[in-house]
Amino acid sequence: MTTTATAPKPSLDTVETVPSFVQDSWWTPDAGSAASAVPVRDASTGEILAKVSTDGLDLAAVVDYGRTTGQTELGKLTFHQRALKLKELAQYLNARREHFYTFSAQTGATKIDSMIDIDGGIGVLFTFGSKGRRELPNSQVVVDGPMEVLSKDGSFAGEHIYTRIPGVAVQINAFNFPVWGMLEKLAPAFIAGVPTIVKPATPTGYVAAAVVKAIVESNILPKGSLQLISGSVRGLLDVLDYRDLVAFTGSASTAQSLKSHPNVVQGGVRFTSETDSLNAAILGPDAVEGTPEFDAFIKSVVTEMTVKAGQKCTSIRRAIVPQELVPAVISAIGARVEQRVVLGDPRAEGVTMGALASLEQLADVRAAVQSMLDAGGELAYGTLDSPSVTSADGATGVVEGGAFMSPVLLSWADAEAEQVHSLEAFGPVSSVIGYKDIPDAVRLAARGGGSLVASVCTNDPAVAQELVTGIAAHHGRVLMLNREDARSSTGHGSPVPHLVHGGPGRAGGGEELGGIRSVMHHMQRTAIQGSPNMLTAVTGVWHPGADRNFTVDTEGTHPFRKSLETLRIGDAVRSGLREVTLEDITAFANSTGDTFYAHTNQEAAEANPFFPGIVAHGYLLLSWAAGLFVEPAPGPVLANSGLENLRFITPVAAGDSIRVTLTAKKITPRETDEYGEVAWDAVLTNQNDEIVATYDVLTLVEK
Repeated sequence: MTTTATAPKPSLDTVETVPSFVQDSWWTPDAGSAASAVPVRDASTGEILAKVSTDGLDLAAVVDYGRTTGQTELGKLTFHQRALKLKELAQYLNARREHFYTFSAQTGATKIDSMIDIDGGIGVLFTFGSKGRRELPNSQVVVDGPMEVLSKDGSFAGEHIYTRIPGVAVQINAFNFPVWGMLEKLAPAFIAGVPTIVKPATPTGYVAAAVVKAIVESNILPKGSLQLISGSVRGLLDVLDYRDLVAFTGSASTAQSLKSHPNVVQGGVRFTSETDSLNAAILGPDAVEGTPEFDAFIKSVVTEMTVKAGQKCTSIRRAIVPQELVPAVISAIGARVEQRVVLGDPRAEGVTMGALASLEQLADVRAAVQSMLDAGGELAYGTLDSPSVTSADGATGVVEGGAFMSPVLLSWADAEAEQVHSLEAFGPVSSVIGYKDIPDAVRLAARGGGSLVASVCTNDPAVAQELVTGIAAHHGRVLMLNREDARSSTGHGSPVPHLVHGGPGRAGGGEELGGIRSVMHHMQRTAIQGSPNMLTAVTGVWHPGADRNFTVDTEGTHPFRKSLETLRIGDAVRSGLREVTLEDITAFANSTGDTFYAHTNQEAAEANPFFPGIVAHGYLLLSWAAGLFVEPAPGPVLANSGLENLRFITPVAAGDSIRVTLTAKKITPRETDEYGEVAWDAVLTNQNDEIVATYDVLTLVEK
C-alpha cells in the first residue's frame, strides 16, 4: 500500500522574517529573537507566510541616517529633479504591477482591490511627478505671496518662503492599503526633499516590503531618502524632535497615544493623523426609486461595503435616506449584493470580495456589529455566522482559518441611537438611517463627529446646496453624485492626489494629498526681511527695487538675445517713449470691434470718474509695449507663452506717451528639454513716470 505524503505546513520557525531596509541595507534580527516574532498569515487560508520582528534595530541610527545622508542627498536636487525621479520610479513600478498583485492577493484583496492599492499608489507618483514640475519652481525655495514693502523708500521689505524641514518624515500606515498608503505619503515628502521612514502595519507589511525591494533595485532614489521598518517601532518617538514629522493612519486610540508623547506635546514633533471615520452618504428627497440618483446611491453603498471587504477609512458607514425610502433602500442594497458579490479567496475565478486582513480583524468587526445589535440595530441583510465561500481551488464551503465575513447591513428604528454614530465596524458593514427633512439629514451626518468624506446624491441643485453647505465643515471631502457624473465619478471612497484627503474631529484633524499643498506640509514657512537685493538673492526671484542690469546700455546686448546659459536675474531693458494719438485709439477700436464708450465717446468718458476723457485701450498699450521691448531676430526667445498678474493702474489719454521696462524676474530651466521658461517683470509707465500697467511676460527661451 502506498501513501501520499502531505507537505508540512509552515511554522514560525521555518518562515522568513519580513526584512527592514535601513541605512541603505536590508536588515533582519538575529536568529535568537525569533521567539518574539509576530506571525503574518494568508488572510484566506490562515497559513503562516512570514514573521515580523525589529528586535535589536537601532531606531536612533535609522533616524540619524535620514537626517544626515538622506537630507544631504535630497538637498542636491531641485523640485523638478525630484519630480522627474518620481516619474521614473512610477514607470519602473508600473511595469512590475503583476508581481505585486501576487503578494496583495495573500491579504484577501481581489484583483480590483489590488489595483486600487497598487495602481492607485503608482498613480500618485505619476501625479506628483507631473505637478511638481508644473507648479513648483526649478529650485529649492518656494515664495509664498507678494513682497511687502516695509519702508517708505523701498529699501526694506519682507515676504514668506517655504524651505524643507530638516528632519525625517515618519509615515505609519494602516493595514488596508500597504502600497497606496506608503506611496501617497512618500511622494509629497520626496518632492519637498524630506527623507521618509515607512512603518507599514504588520498584517500586510510584506506587500510594502515587496514594493520597497523593487524601489531599491531600481536605484532611482538617492541614498537615505527611503527607509522601511518592518515591525514594531516602539521607542521611535523618543528619538524624534521638532525637525521631524509623523504622518499616522490608523485607529483613533493609537493616534491619541502617539499625540500624547512628550516629544509631540512639548518637543515640537509635527504630527498629523487620519483615523476612524463614520462616513455618510445622503440620499436626496428627489432621488426616489427609478431615478438615476437612486441607482447611483445603491451602487455606491454596495461598492463601499465590499471593495477591500469594507476595510477602507473612506467606506460608507451610514446611509442617511428619507424615512419613507428606508425599506426600498434596504431591499435594493440586498438585491445588488446578491447579484454582484461572490465571496471567497481572491485567487479563485469569479470572486468579487475577499477576506478581511486577519482573523483578529474579523473578530473585531464581528464584536463591533454585535455591540451595534445590542444597542438597537437590526440585521437587515447578512449574517455574523461563518459564510460559505469559494476557495482558491474553486470549491465552495466554510474555509477554516480564513478571515471571511459576509456583507452586513443594519437598520435602526431609532436614528438617534448613539452606537450608529460613534462605533465603526471596519469591515463590510453599513447602516441605513432615516431622516425627516434636510436639516435633520445635516444634523445626523454631523453626529459622526467629523469624517473623511460624505456623498450627497441628488439632482436638485437647491437640495445639493443646502446639504453641502450644511455638512462641509464636518468633512474633508464631499462628493456630489447625480446623473451627470455618476459614470465619470471616481467614487465616494477614492481619494485623488489632486484633492485633500483628511477630515476634522474623529477623522484625525489631519490633511494629506491635495496636490502641492501636501508638499508644503513637509516644509517650514518663514518670514524673511531685508533689502530687495537680499530677498532676490535668497529666493532666486527678482524683486522690485533690486538692482537691474540694463544690458542694452552696458553691453549692447538685448536680454532677448541671451540664452538661458547667459541670461541672469535682473537683466533688463528700458524702451523709449511712444506717443498715443486719438487716431491710434480710434483705429484700434474700429479694427477690433472694441468700441466701449471710454474709447469712442468723449462726453461719456469724461462723465466716468476713472477717465479724463477718451483713453487708450489697455490691450492697445500691451500690444505697443511688446513692440517696444521685443527683439525681432530668431532665437533664443522661442515663443511668448502668456501673461500673468496683469493690472491696469493709470489711464492713458491721447497725447500721453508710454514706455516699458522689462526685467528678467524668474528663470526656470526645464530638465528634459532644450529650453526653459523666463518670467519677465513688465512695468508700463507714462511720460510722468506714473505706472500705467504691471504684469509678467512669460517666454520660452533656448538653453
